[in-house]
Amino acid sequence: MDIESALRISAAGMQAQATRLRVVAENLANKDSTAETPGGDPYRRRTVTFANRLDRAAGLQTVHVSRVGTAPGEFPQRFDPAHPAADERGYVRTPNVNSLVEVMDMREAQRSYSANLGVLETTRGMLTRTIEALR
Repeated sequence: MDIESALRISAAGMQAQATRLRVVAENLANKDSTAETPGGDPYRRRTVTFANRLDRAAGLQTVHVSRVGTAPGEFPQRFDPAHPAADERGYVRTPNVNSLVEVMDMREAQRSYSANLGVLETTRGMLTRTIEALR
């Protein structure tokens, strides 16, 4: 693998993980939001799906975000009859966002991003040393 290929693969990985971090941040920001109308649906957790993509110009397989979707499942409910979004029984539907899952997902994305950054820094160091050796 040449240096340009390593840079392209790492940059694609960093871009995909940055999208993942943005989605996790959005999920955490909306974990306490509720519907605007009584009995309505609150915020639904978003998920990121990755896929390989052929970079024809470089002849490489790189990762990219193939889809940002929503997580299936029921919304948790809590009893709060005074809440404006409460249904006729007094229950408020809350987002299907679990803070623990989101934090773990964030840590994993952060580690992947850091690993790709490490490859970029190592590749840059190799380029710098090669240029210095040619002087």
